[in-house]
Amino acid sequence: MTAPILRVAVPSPLYRCFDYLPPEQHPPLAPGQRVRVPFGRRIVVGVVLALAAGSDVPRERLRQAVSVLDTAPLLDADLLALAEWAARYYHHPPGEVYATLLPAALRRGAAARPTQLRVWQLTADGHAALAAGEPRRAPRQRALLERLGASPHGLDADTLRTLAGDVVAPLRALAARGWVATAAPVAPAPTPTHPGPPLAAAQAEAVAAITSATGFAAFLLEGVTGSGKTEVYLRAIAATLAAGRQALVLVPEIGLTPQLLERFRARLPTPLAVLHSGLSDGERLNAWLAARSGSAGVLIGTRSAVFAPLARPGLIVLDEEHDPSFKQQDGFRYSARDLAVVRAHAAGIPVVLGSATPALESLRNVQLGRYRHLRLDERAAGAQPPATEVIDLRRQGLDEGLSAPLLARIGAHLDAGGQVLLFLNRRGYAPALYCHACGWLAECPRCDARMTVHRGRQRLLCHHCGSERALPRACPDCGGAELLGLGQGTERIEAALARHFPGVGVARIDRDSTRRKGALEGLLDGVHDGRHRLLIGTQMLAKGHHFPEVTLVGVVDADQGLFSADFRATERMAQTLVQVAGRAGRAGRPGSVAIQTHHPDHPLLQRLLHAGYPAFAEALLAERREAQLPPFAHQALLRAEAATAAAPLAFLDAAAALAGTLGPAGVEVLGPVPAPMERRAGRHRAQLLLQAVERPLLQALLARWVEALAALPGARQVRWSLDVDPVDLF
Repeated sequence: MTAPILRVAVPSPLYRCFDYLPPEQHPPLAPGQRVRVPFGRRIVVGVVLALAAGSDVPRERLRQAVSVLDTAPLLDADLLALAEWAARYYHHPPGEVYATLLPAALRRGAAARPTQLRVWQLTADGHAALAAGEPRRAPRQRALLERLGASPHGLDADTLRTLAGDVVAPLRALAARGWVATAAPVAPAPTPTHPGPPLAAAQAEAVAAITSATGFAAFLLEGVTGSGKTEVYLRAIAATLAAGRQALVLVPEIGLTPQLLERFRARLPTPLAVLHSGLSDGERLNAWLAARSGSAGVLIGTRSAVFAPLARPGLIVLDEEHDPSFKQQDGFRYSARDLAVVRAHAAGIPVVLGSATPALESLRNVQLGRYRHLRLDERAAGAQPPATEVIDLRRQGLDEGLSAPLLARIGAHLDAGGQVLLFLNRRGYAPALYCHACGWLAECPRCDARMTVHRGRQRLLCHHCGSERALPRACPDCGGAELLGLGQGTERIEAALARHFPGVGVARIDRDSTRRKGALEGLLDGVHDGRHRLLIGTQMLAKGHHFPEVTLVGVVDADQGLFSADFRATERMAQTLVQVAGRAGRAGRPGSVAIQTHHPDHPLLQRLLHAGYPAFAEALLAERREAQLPPFAHQALLRAEAATAAAPLAFLDAAAALAGTLGPAGVEVLGPVPAPMERRAGRHRAQLLLQAVERPLLQALLARWVEALAALPGARQVRWSLDVDPVDLF
């Protein structure tokens, strides 16, 4: 009997799969298994997509797979079909799409079995040494003892490396003295359930609608901040678990997982698994396998968890569905929100998209009858919406970006025992450094951007390419010593708050302060136990967090989103303002919001404040319809970059001409034009936009166009990528 031919997805930038002969010795073959195969001069791990009787390549010319890594399929038919759909819709090389389905360890060929994780813990002698102040002459060993002493469940080596750098030698020395040892981590046991608070009528209606759905149903759960959307999720998930099924919960950022985990563990009698980029490879593999086997009843994860396997899928929940973080911005540019709906449809299960500020695309799907609209219009437990005040900054003196009225309100709320949250979506100390004598500005040598001052690290950093250099003591142009930070970042506001309110704990929560593993959880613990009464942060603070003692929210600079060439900027500005304002007054205490702006009469700001987000979104939808912009049109963005400025534009000119010859009427070709930031990371960038009112017309063109792009003159001189349904045109 002739052996079947293996059709394999190989991680490569080529828009095709490859055929191989099976190895001489192999287990039973099936789609979804991993295989090691020769590819060029390398041996790579691929995924079997099909067993074929024949090939376009003569059998004698086919190369043989080296080995079959799995005795049974790792990926089921539903996940393989989801990846096939995604590769076709986003026009991305299939091998890279299928690789996204696997955690990093499995992509490297590791065995599909749980990793035996080990953590370092203090021994009894280690606790005694810590109490005695030992070791006195080895500061790195002492620092490790202190970290482990503060972590009763232990810390794994990856976490210790993140916290303290190279720890191999200090750990070896401590182990030799019997002060530390490794142990298996203790998994938190599921806690007994309790019924939760009584539901309001609107919550009960939402739960009933979701739990009574038979087969696929898409729900848009729109609830004002603090209305109890998470309680609706919990009730729907509990019903899913009671039916013997699993739930997948997607959140936009790692920062939301600690709080969700705490609430879910307190309510759900099932092991929970977590998937996000802050975990080690072993931790991610274990969570992936727990979801696949069904031993974890609930999987909570960020964007890529939409591809995680589930043994018995029953429900998908996507929290903060409007968040642009659900769209991958490099490589395989997929939307986790859209794929969650596609996956739920294929599995015949309900999907819930929750937000206080739904994306216009989701509201349009409600209009078209694709989603059912569930609304929670009142805050839970009788909490009142916060009172909003606009602080006009014109002709006001500012102290590090803070006006006298805002400082007075902060002091009053602190005196009344409340916590205060300030929002500024700009990390670092200052977004620019300039010389007062000659006007020199610190610019990134590799980007068309200024470098940001990070005073704590005494560095200048480019937030676009990662370039950094030491903070200069004198101007490199004129030698002047008066170098000033221009503008405010979260570091600068943190310092100003510490100066104005000495003795009050200040927590800064942004990507810099939470970079180390466990840092975010530590800061949030300090907020909840009252050690930190002043909070300053970026969008990480605006999304979904529940701070019951926060009574005042201050928006330091509301003008950032009012003036932009990006047609989505006003939508995002409104979503951010509503979300951050919703952190105030969530536990029965009256809440206030103070918004600083130089444009208090701006019509968009006035419409949002006086009519609310639903009316604001309705007006934006009308504007988008008139302008024929998404969601009333569909877009694809072709980006190109190269070492020279001419090469990307030449390639995109050829691509535009090709689209004109291939495309049907109804597809607009706009550009090419240089990217708004033309030079980034030392490379010049340009882009070409395709737009159509009818999605099938655009998809039909893309299917023929993308295959021909690689053959265009100049294609080898550029790096190009296609972004279908882009959320960022910059």
